[in-house]
Amino acid sequence: MNAFRHCVSALVLLACVLPAVAHKSSEAYLTLDAGAQNLAVRFDIALRDLDAALDLDTDGDRALTVAEVRNAWPRIDALALGALSVAGCQLGVTGHAFEERSDGLYAVLQLAAPCMFNPATPLRYSLFAMLDPTHRGVARINHADGATTVLVLDPGAAVAAASNASGSTATPSLWLEGVRHIITGYDHLLFLLCLLLPAVLQRNASGWQPVATWRAALLPVLGIVTLFTLAHSLTLGLAASGLVQLSPAFIEPAIAATIAVAALDNIWPFLGRWRAAVTFGFGLIHGFGFAGALGELELHGWAFASALFRFNLGLESGQVAAVLVVVPLLWLLRRRAAYVPAVLHGGSGLAAGMAAIWMVQRL
Repeated sequence: MNAFRHCVSALVLLACVLPAVAHKSSEAYLTLDAGAQNLAVRFDIALRDLDAALDLDTDGDRALTVAEVRNAWPRIDALALGALSVAGCQLGVTGHAFEERSDGLYAVLQLAAPCMFNPATPLRYSLFAMLDPTHRGVARINHADGATTVLVLDPGAAVAAASNASGSTATPSLWLEGVRHIITGYDHLLFLLCLLLPAVLQRNASGWQPVATWRAALLPVLGIVTLFTLAHSLTLGLAASGLVQLSPAFIEPAIAATIAVAALDNIWPFLGRWRAAVTFGFGLIHGFGFAGALGELELHGWAFASALFRFNLGLESGQVAAVLVVVPLLWLLRRRAAYVPAVLHGGSGLAAGMAAIWMVQRL
């Protein structure tokens, strides 16, 4: 009974917390070009994050203007220069611009320094360290020898701009970034949870019944996870490579809609034999939601393939970890009389409600 109460408590906690969480995580993008005697840096920071940190909206009308941002350039410069430290280099601001990216408008700072920069040069990054501990900087480093390094910069942690002789590398931090992306991607996890809730049950003429064996539960779980993985891996690669582009204005509400459909199907089954096909189709939509950071780096060739592999491996690792936590708990609860009304129907109802809130926010 305690396990059942804990499960219900967790669902209630999710209902209280998740509606306030947006899908898009806070990320800034850096491109470092190392010359023989100089270093040039492009630093792209989301205006929504700068406004949260510096209160750029001086008139309080909740709409940033070009004038408000231009008046704040000195404060933005100070924030950026204080957040990025390159050993042996005294960076200075050489220009400003704006860039429309897939998730909104970014302030662009051009930085430069007359210094030597090599693969062993330590970098320290601390942007928004106190404001948002989940923030990351995604950096592409073009070395003087033609090699390319991709780094995920964790605020407060010093890293070296290492590369190798093969011409490009993507560091293991991209794997960690993939794990973080799925674990903090609450909408993706909620969609997966909606798919898993009925996996320990089977439906017959008398309604939902608990499965009798692990095998009967394991096969549906493997099928669900495989379909979702194949689908989102496909569109992740297509979107990150730039071959297929869909606006977040469509993708983000669509992701919320997939949660609502999966949740409502648990309460009033209407997908029937189409559930597997719909799961695959919805997985394609979720793949576009995963692609933002890699797509913004504009990598090519082996650098892109390596980065995509590590990032996707991290996504799948996080997804498997979530499944290994959730499915055994559902297995233990499946025979409880209240599982169907409270966990399956109640949990799905909460998920549908949260999805509706997300959809309205994102629209």
